[in-house]
Amino acid sequence: MIGAQCRALSAGRRNKRVSMSQHFFTSLSPRRLLAACLVAASLAGCAGSPPAALDKLPQRVEISSVPFYRGNANLSGSMALAAVLSQQGAPITPGLLDKSLNLPQGAASLETGIPRVAREYGMVVYPLDKRLDALLTQVAAGHPVLLRYHDGSALWGEPRYAVLIGYDRYKQRVLLRSGMARRHLLDFDSFESAWAKEGSWAVLVQPPQRLPAQVDRQRWLKAADELARDGQEIAAKQALRSLGQ
Repeated sequence: MIGAQCRALSAGRRNKRVSMSQHFFTSLSPRRLLAACLVAASLAGCAGSPPAALDKLPQRVEISSVPFYRGNANLSGSMALAAVLSQQGAPITPGLLDKSLNLPQGAASLETGIPRVAREYGMVVYPLDKRLDALLTQVAAGHPVLLRYHDGSALWGEPRYAVLIGYDRYKQRVLLRSGMARRHLLDFDSFESAWAKEGSWAVLVQPPQRLPAQVDRQRWLKAADELARDGQEIAAKQALRSLGQ
């Protein structure tokens, strides 16, 4: 008897909510009803959908030539930088970079330490926009992206440096060289959230003769100037020549 009364009360509440919802929509003018429907459709379409800018990119890309160095988060900066430098032909291993990057003590200052050390190897450090499509555009052009993201759960985690080497638009996921995983997969939403938690920091480490995809001339010129100020004048001139300067 009590169970039947509870079910009747619950059904009554549901009917009341439905009635209120119906009253809301029937009380709208035709113009406002159309606007409400358009907003609802727009929100439904946005959920789980990749940015429209990704539609112009190849369906699936993987830069398999990027080396993989296994290790923990404290040394992730040297591992990620060694991976992109090695992919460009530099004879380097993470252990050779630990001292230059002051690891593990200097882990908190890697955002400035990584560009400084990369320039010591004559590389142009080109910062990227804080958008997923900006990163994947470079990967589609064959440029691995060095970045920082939050590795772990909401309750526990830590910043980690990694190399973005691929993506799959159909499955909506990215592929990283990260930590103990040679092929670390994250869906677009999870990656963007983890990346944003660490400031959405991402750069290309490029030879001066190799321009990024859709290069921003002023950004490249600024990066070349930083290269010259760090004593790499010859590499800086090569970077300028690449732009036709």
